[in-house]
Amino acid sequence: MSETTAQTPAISVLVPIYNVERYLAECLDSLLAQSFTDFEAILINDGSTDGSRDIIESYLARDNRFRVIDKPNSGYGASMNRGLDEARGSYVAILESDDFFEPDALELLHDIAVKENADVVKASFWLYWSTPEERRVPFNLVTPSLAGRTMCPATDPDKTIFYQKPSIWSALYRRAFLDDNKIRFLETPGASYQDASFSFKVFALGKRVSFVATDILSYRQDNEASSVNNPGKVYCVCDEYAEMERFLAEHPELQGELRGVLTRMKFDSYMWNAERLSEDLRAEFLVRAREELLADREKGYVDQEILGVYKYADLTYLLDEPDRFARAFNSYGGGSLAKNLKHYSQLGGLSLMTKMLAQRFSRSLS
Repeated sequence: MSETTAQTPAISVLVPIYNVERYLAECLDSLLAQSFTDFEAILINDGSTDGSRDIIESYLARDNRFRVIDKPNSGYGASMNRGLDEARGSYVAILESDDFFEPDALELLHDIAVKENADVVKASFWLYWSTPEERRVPFNLVTPSLAGRTMCPATDPDKTIFYQKPSIWSALYRRAFLDDNKIRFLETPGASYQDASFSFKVFALGKRVSFVATDILSYRQDNEASSVNNPGKVYCVCDEYAEMERFLAEHPELQGELRGVLTRMKFDSYMWNAERLSEDLRAEFLVRAREELLADREKGYVDQEILGVYKYADLTYLLDEPDRFARAFNSYGGGSLAKNLKHYSQLGGLSLMTKMLAQRFSRSLS
C-alpha cells in the first residue's frame, strides 16, 4: 500500500458526473475503500441539476484527495478532456459515476503498470444489476489469449482487443502516454459512444499494453439514463468512426495492420447500434451504415478473412441486397443457434447456409 501524496499522486481518478444522485455515493465509497491510497479523485460535475453536487460536497469535506471541477453542461467528451488536462498523477484511471470499483482495483492496476512499464493496463469487469435483485455476471473482456500478456496491440497478430467493448473505465493509462500522443475525447455536444475513438487510439498507439483477466469493476446495467438507452443518439456512433478514420489517415504506418480491423469494428458497432433501435429508426440508420460501408468496400477496406464467414455474409447482403438484409435483420433476435440459423436462412437460403457450414467445418479441421 502506498502512502498518500497530496501534491503528486500516483493516480488521478476521473469521475464524470451528471445527474446521478441515485448511484453516486456507492461509486465514491468504492474509492474511499481502495487498498491503494496514493490517488486523487477529480469529480467533474457537468452542470448537474439534481442532488449530485451536494453529495460531491460531502466527499470534499471528508477526504482531501477529492476535488471538484464545476462546469456548465457540455457533454461527456468535454468533461473527460477537462479532467485529463487537470490530472496530476503519473497514471489516469476512469470511474463512471454509476459504477464502482473492487477494493483492490487501483492497487492491482498500478502494480502491473509499474512492473511491466506499461502504457496501459487493461482488466475485465462485472456486468451489474441492482434490481429486481442484486446480480453480477463476469463480462470476460480479457480473453485467455490476452490474459497475462504485455504487447503492442497494433502489431501483434492477436487483434482481439480491438473487437471488444471499449470499456475505458476498466483500465489504467500512463498520463505521459496520453499527453505525448494527444489522445483525447471527441467533444461532440450531447454525444454518446465517446469511449470508442479514445479506446481505438489507445490500443493503436500503445507500445506496451498489459492485460489481466481480473474483474475490477461493476458496470451498471440498470441505469435508465444511460446513453445507450437513448434513441436520440442514433448517429453519434458515426461521429466516433469518422474520428477514427481521421486518426488512421494521420498514421499511415498503422494502415497495413489496422485498416481492415477498423472496417470490422465499424460493421460490428453499426449492427449493434441498429439492433437496439426501433424499426423505423433502424431503417434510417441502416441506410447511413450502408453508404459508409459501401465506400469502404470501394476503397478496398473490406477484408473477408478479418470479418470471418458470418460477418462477411451479413455485410455482403447489406451492401448488395439491402431490402433483403433489412427483412432478415428485423426478424433476428440474436443469441440462440436457432435464431442465427433463421437469420442466415432468410438472407441467402440453402445455398448460403451450405456454404457457411462447409467453411465452418473446414476451419474446424484445420
